[in-house]
Amino acid sequence: MGKKQQTEETKSQNDWPTAVQERNYKGGILPTPDQDKCLDSAQLHQLEESFRQWAQAASRDDIRKSRQRILFVFLLIRYTGAKLSEVLGLDPLQDIDFHRQFVRFGQTREKSARLQRKVQLSAALCHEIQEITAGASFKNNGEKKRTLDPGFVRRKFYERAEACGIPKQLGAPEILRKSRAIELMQNNVPLPAVQMILGHSTPNLTSAYVSFSEDDIQQVSRLFMDKESVRNTSARNSFFGKIQTIQQGDIQARVQVLTIGGFLVTTIITNDSVQRLGLKTGKLVTAEVKAPWVMLQKNDTDFKCSADNRFNGIVEKIIQGKIVTEYIVKISDGTRICSIVTTASCQDLALMEGDRVWVLFNGFSVVLLAE
Repeated sequence: MGKKQQTEETKSQNDWPTAVQERNYKGGILPTPDQDKCLDSAQLHQLEESFRQWAQAASRDDIRKSRQRILFVFLLIRYTGAKLSEVLGLDPLQDIDFHRQFVRFGQTREKSARLQRKVQLSAALCHEIQEITAGASFKNNGEKKRTLDPGFVRRKFYERAEACGIPKQLGAPEILRKSRAIELMQNNVPLPAVQMILGHSTPNLTSAYVSFSEDDIQQVSRLFMDKESVRNTSARNSFFGKIQTIQQGDIQARVQVLTIGGFLVTTIITNDSVQRLGLKTGKLVTAEVKAPWVMLQKNDTDFKCSADNRFNGIVEKIIQGKIVTEYIVKISDGTRICSIVTTASCQDLALMEGDRVWVLFNGFSVVLLAE
């Protein structure tokens, strides 16, 4: 029997890392990311499906297991924004809590807890990763673990990107990390939650009335991850926050939600809804507003309006259609609010990208979601 020529995938089938560190990559997210050098959500989904199909297409068991390990690395980077070195340094059987649905990054043997962080996973992703780790034989069989070569992983990422028609450099792990950060921010995940997910130092949240603990921000992250995986709402605008006040009347109640960015969102709901949702001061909730319910008004110092919710921002993007036009307005904490108006009304608004506007919506238009 002649000497067999092993493929790279075959060579790596039993490889799994202990603490692989890449020396030249620090993995930071730029303060103002260049979105032209990132993947959008559609491209991320396309790349994800390419990895899944590639993993399933393996004809041999050893290659299939090898590809599942690469898929495992991709899914964690894609949804947690982790560095490649962090994912390669994981012990999947010890660092992933499938019951509480989180992954722990950092050197657990170090004394400093600052080197560790927990990132929440959605129930669907947790289930998929659990199946992958079982199918790819991640069990510790007593043998000394070998490292998975970061260069090998990168090559596979580049190959999958090119297979999708995406420039290979945009398939790099650090680009996926940056793309995830932008995706989270565009989906209105509060900046402190994004920073916690990616392992950045969080800003000082103390102010006259803002008080969110680390556990609060972790819960906000988990709520978003679960919502993202299910995607069972048509509302474009979401505000994560904590109930500040509940003022109950004879039939309805006025509830104010304080966002992490320091804004108050007011909603009017029935007393029955307050009881059914178990609402109380300090409870974390999501306030959602459908885009057609959001009104716009040009910035005017003398402007007066009866709308319960008024935010000042800058028009970031305008997408004009035959019937309706979509406006994306960015307010001061970075939250993006979408408004859809009839294209006929656009002439009266006469708005352009870069213009300052008031974003308005009534309290009756706000829907509260509680865990």
